[in-house]
Amino acid sequence: MSFSNPAALIWAALAVPIVIFYILKIRMRRVPVSTTMFWQQVFDEKAPRSIWQQLRHLLSLLLQLLFLALLVFSLTDPFFNSDVRQQRRVIVVVDTSASMQAKLEDDTTRLDAAKQQIQKMIQSLKSRDEMAIIVAGNQAHVACGLTSHQRTLQNHLDNIKATDGPTQVADAVEVGRRLLADHAKGEVVVVSDGCFTEAVGIAADPKVVWAQIGEPADNLGLTRFQVRRSLLDPIGFQILVEVSNFSQTNADTSLDLNFNGELLDVIPLKLEPGEVWSRVFEKTSTGGGILLAAIAAEDQLPADNAAQAILPERLRIPVTLVTNGNWFLERVLAANDVVDLTVTSTIPTELPPGGVLVLHQTVPQKIPAGKVFVVQPTTSTDLWKTAGAVTEPLVAKQDKENDLMKYVRLDNVLMPEANVLQPKTEFKALVEAISGDPLYLHFARPEGDVIVLSVNLDQGDLPLRTAFPIMLTNALSWFADGKGELVEAIATGIVTDVSLPPELQLLAQQNSQKLALIAPSGSKTLINVEASVARIGPLAEAGIWTLGTPLTDEQLQAITQETADAQAAFPEFKIACNLNSPSESNLRPTQDIIPQQEALQAGFGGRPIWFYLVLVGFLLIMVEWFLFQRRWIS
Repeated sequence: MSFSNPAALIWAALAVPIVIFYILKIRMRRVPVSTTMFWQQVFDEKAPRSIWQQLRHLLSLLLQLLFLALLVFSLTDPFFNSDVRQQRRVIVVVDTSASMQAKLEDDTTRLDAAKQQIQKMIQSLKSRDEMAIIVAGNQAHVACGLTSHQRTLQNHLDNIKATDGPTQVADAVEVGRRLLADHAKGEVVVVSDGCFTEAVGIAADPKVVWAQIGEPADNLGLTRFQVRRSLLDPIGFQILVEVSNFSQTNADTSLDLNFNGELLDVIPLKLEPGEVWSRVFEKTSTGGGILLAAIAAEDQLPADNAAQAILPERLRIPVTLVTNGNWFLERVLAANDVVDLTVTSTIPTELPPGGVLVLHQTVPQKIPAGKVFVVQPTTSTDLWKTAGAVTEPLVAKQDKENDLMKYVRLDNVLMPEANVLQPKTEFKALVEAISGDPLYLHFARPEGDVIVLSVNLDQGDLPLRTAFPIMLTNALSWFADGKGELVEAIATGIVTDVSLPPELQLLAQQNSQKLALIAPSGSKTLINVEASVARIGPLAEAGIWTLGTPLTDEQLQAITQETADAQAAFPEFKIACNLNSPSESNLRPTQDIIPQQEALQAGFGGRPIWFYLVLVGFLLIMVEWFLFQRRWIS
């Protein structure tokens, strides 16, 4: 046996004052009495004795000295040499992914069962053993470093929460191997349900002890949910939904679509075992808001039964049409629900913010700054020179990959006449005639893009074809930089860059390039903003996240009390985050995983020697108290 703190033996010197106080004669108090004849007899019986005669009753003294010896011995922290040779280093990897939220029969979760199993491992540690806890959630991280203090391990274990993200057990095992550092008695214990593809390979590792949690279970989940504005309909939007049946039986359920709290649609679903159902729905709305998809399924994993997405509001575009009269052009622009149309015969000196100028036939020598769409120009400008007209131009080439030409086909369109334009500067030909003359051009300028259509609208059937309104819609969307088209719903556990709107960029500049990322649960995290981009993730919760002001709640409350318009100074940007993970929704492991062995257990109680010494010492105190009460010692 050895001692961790042999210097503590010096406390054994306390035995000297204990013996001195024991044999020290107690001075009696002087008390007046009526006679001393009876006290003389007592004095004769208790005549003074020598020092060694004072030790006639040694039981009480020996108990006190033994108690001191036990305390001093415990302070030295004794241990057996075999404990050092058999010292273990246990690295526990606990899976906190979304599938660990699956409920068990007793209404607890798989993570609760994992914690109970880890708690038994903690209680079985010997005094020289070390344990660390690694969390394998959205990111693998060490929740508690190597320690033998059971209370510290238990506190960190209690603070572990489940996430809505995918598992990172493989990365956590790699971190665990580094913590082992070739320890002779080291092992990595993985506590997981095994619902991920790498589980079988990890369980086969001889350095890994696999602790399986939970039984395979049926589940129905939303594995994809996105929404975007239609590229054709100005007020339309499209919803992409995917539902997967990870069960061994048929699933009979329904899918509810809600928009801003109002029921949008109900779709009955009947899915075969293992079937993946996917649909795209077309809906209309000029306003924006939150779309919610939910399946009516009572299964063990509620986290994947609902998903949300952000539908951006269609921004209204102020369009100024300068023309001497063209019914088709006016009707197409007026029919667009997101266009605020102004028709005039003179070119305005200034456009409203975000406005688009449409010039028909008559154009100035210098194209004004801003976003300009030119139809059938008849005169030369600083960007091109007119060179007559071409009759019956046949379309020979279309840039189908360009966003301005999405869903536009001009192959069979009758165009009797088009003006010949000779560009003076760099341009992009979107449509070319068989003669090589450009019919549809794009000029990129620092002061604003210019799009030119040289076709004569008064002749031919282009204004009567669907291609014409689609071309104008694409051009207006291009001028709007695609804003308001798509705010992608991201999956939990990923890192992504978010392009901030101008008002959020200004807010970040006012707060040292920082914004607050607010979780669905209300917790806040400060993130850095570089230029117009904020990098967020990995997001651990499914729901609506918010990018907003980094001010604290107290600061916001103080400002709000000063002015009723304070909220307008703090814009927000919302991000939808969903589980959308087939591997997490599938509560059945890809293969049956058989645990290799049980985690090594320590001996009786797993307590250090000093714990038992202190325990025996307190037992001696109880024995002495009992003997004193029975008058066996005095």
